[in-house]
Amino acid sequence: MNKRLSLLIAAALLASPIGVAQAAEPGLVRTDSGPVRGTVLADHQLYQGIPYAAPPVGELRWRSPQPVTPWTTPRDATKPGPACAQADGAGSPSSTEDCLYLNVTTPSRHGRKPVMVYVHGGGNSYLSGAGFGTNRLAVQGDVVVVTINFRLGFFGFFGHPDLPNSGAYGIEDQQAALRWVQRNAAAFGGDPRNVTVFGESGGAFDVCAHVTSPLSRGLFHKAIAQSGGCSTTWGANGVIHDKPAGAPWITKSAAESDAVAISAQLGCSDIACLRALPPTAFTAIDRGATPVVTGNRVLPVNPVDALRSGRFNRVPVIWGNTRDEGRLTSATVPEPFDYQGLLEQGFGAEKAARIAAEYPVSAYGNARLAYGAVLTDGVWVCNQLADDRLLSRYTPTYGYEFADRTAPMGWFKNLFSEGFPAGAPHSFELAYFFDIPTFDLNPAQQRLASTMIRDWTTFARTGKPGWPRYSTGDVQEYSLGQIGQINGLTRHNCSFWNSIG
Repeated sequence: MNKRLSLLIAAALLASPIGVAQAAEPGLVRTDSGPVRGTVLADHQLYQGIPYAAPPVGELRWRSPQPVTPWTTPRDATKPGPACAQADGAGSPSSTEDCLYLNVTTPSRHGRKPVMVYVHGGGNSYLSGAGFGTNRLAVQGDVVVVTINFRLGFFGFFGHPDLPNSGAYGIEDQQAALRWVQRNAAAFGGDPRNVTVFGESGGAFDVCAHVTSPLSRGLFHKAIAQSGGCSTTWGANGVIHDKPAGAPWITKSAAESDAVAISAQLGCSDIACLRALPPTAFTAIDRGATPVVTGNRVLPVNPVDALRSGRFNRVPVIWGNTRDEGRLTSATVPEPFDYQGLLEQGFGAEKAARIAAEYPVSAYGNARLAYGAVLTDGVWVCNQLADDRLLSRYTPTYGYEFADRTAPMGWFKNLFSEGFPAGAPHSFELAYFFDIPTFDLNPAQQRLASTMIRDWTTFARTGKPGWPRYSTGDVQEYSLGQIGQINGLTRHNCSFWNSIG
C-alpha cells in the first residue's frame, strides 16, 4: 500500500463517527490524549468524563488550564466526571476541583457533522454539564453535542492583584474545551470547521464572553445566547432573591479589591496561603452569580463596549429569551410580598415610583405577577434586545422568544400555583432541547421541541435558522400553536425601560 493511499484511509476513518480504533471495537475512540471507551446505543454513542485539561489543583489553582497527561490504556468514558466545586445554591454542592471533563454525544449515522458545544447555566457558580441529556438534540438534529464542566465561583473567577490576568479562568477552561473540540471533533464524527457555542443564563453570559474575547477567535463559527447577554444588568434581588445588584462583568480594580477582602476574611495575606486552603473554605461562601473579570487578556474590554465598537468575533448569532423570565425569581420571594419595597431595593425610590405606575398590581392580578413582569422586561428581555440591535449592525443576528406558557415545571412545581402560574419563565425552554429529569413534554410540546431543535441545528449547520434576521425588535416566537414573528420591543415595554435608563 502506497503512502498516499494509507493517508486517505486514515483520513476517512478519522472523519467517521466511530473514530480510528472503533473500526475494530465499537465504542472505542482515540483522542489526541489517549483512547476512550464510551456507551454504544441504537441511535447514538455517548462518551462521558473525558479530561480536556489537567486537574486545576494545588499549584494549578488559579492558573490557566494546562495540558492533560496522556494515557495509553482505554479510559472508561461511560460515566460523567465530577461537578466542579460549588456552594449548595442550586442543590448540587461539590468540593471537587478535579473537574475539567467534557461529554460527547454523536449520532450513529456516519458523516462529518456540525458540532454544538453547550455551556451550562447557573450564573458561573452552580451546576455542571452532565445534567443535560443530549441524545435527543444530537439524534434529531444530526449533530455532535459536547457539554463541558468549567471552574466556577471563586475557583473560576477570582481576580486577585497578585495573580496576573486573573478573574476569567472559567472562560479559559471553556476555551481549552473549544480547542479540544478543534483537535478531536473529527474522531467523533464532527466537523471542527463548523462549531457552534451555545449557552443559557450564566452560560449565555459566557457565550457573550467568547463572542468578544480575542482568545476565542477561530474556536467557533456560530453562537447562541439563551436568556443572558452582554448588556444584562440587575438590581438587588433581580436575579436571585436576597442577593445584591450585579452584572455578568466586573472591572479588574473592583475584582481585586473584593479578592483582597475575601483573602482577609479567610485569614490569608498571600496566594500561597489561599492555595493551601481546602475547597470548602470557598464553597462555604455563597454569593449567588459570579461575574467575569474584565481588563485582562481574556476580556481586555467590557463586552458591551466591544459590541458597541464592532470589535468582536463576527459570527452569526441567535440571541433571545423566554416570555416570562422574571417569574422564576418572583416565585422565590418569601411572604409577606412587599412589591413596593422590592422595587425600591432593586431600582431606587425615584425609579420605583415610575415602575409601580407603569406596572400596577391591578393590571396583573397580583403583586408577584407584576414583579415578575418588571424583572422579565427590565432585567432580561430589553437588555437582550439591546444586544440584538448592537450585534445586527455587524453580523447576521436572529432573535427569538420562547413563549410556551404551558411548559412543564419539573422540580419548580411547588413554586407556582393557580394564582401565580409559571408561564414561560427563565430556563424552562431547556427541556425542549435536553432531556432533564421531571420535565416531561406532552405530545404538542414534543412537536414544538422538534421544531426548535430543527431550527437550532439548522443554524448550526448553515448559519441561518429559518426565520428573518433581527430588525427593529422583530423576533421569532415559539409557543403552542404560534410560531412566527412578534415585536419584542413592544411586547416588553422597552421604550419605557429605555426612558428610565
